[in-house]
This record gives sequence, structure tokens and C-alpha cells, in this order.
Amino acid sequence: MEVRIRLQKVGQTAKKRYNYRIVAINRSNSRQGRHLDIIGYYDPAKKPAVLSFNQEKLNTWIKKGARMSDTVKSLIAKKKG
Repeated sequence: MEVRIRLQKVGQTAKKRYNYRIVAINRSNSRQGRHLDIIGYYDPAKKPAVLSFNQEKLNTWIKKGARMSDTVKSLIAKKKG
């Protein structure tokens, strides 16, 4: 079972404007599939965009072998940098 850390749509604030969760999910599951753990959230609709995540959970999943999607990797790099 390969685990990925990626975005999952959770809500719609307006037409075509979504909120996202950062989740650990089995790679074979769809984007809306059952997740293993919620790590944080991302709300691009707000100005400036809001990104919040639990660093301990993120590190735990990475130590277990989970890989981040390119989008999540870039969001976290922007937050840290």
C-alpha cells in the first residue's frame, strides 16, 4: 500500500471555489476516497490564501514512507519559506 499526502476537496464556498484538506490517503483511492488521516487544510478562496497543517503528523507519515504530491510539496515549501 503506497500512501500519498495530497489535497482532497471538502467544500464549495462559491461557484468553482473549493476548500481542501491535506490528507494521507492510499494511492489507489480516488481524490474523494476514504482518507487515512487529516493533516491540515488549505483555503485558496481567502485573501491571502490560508494554509494550516500539523507538522508532527506530516513528519510521522513521511517517516512511514508516504510521499507528498507536487501541489502539497509546493504549498508547504511556500509556507516554510
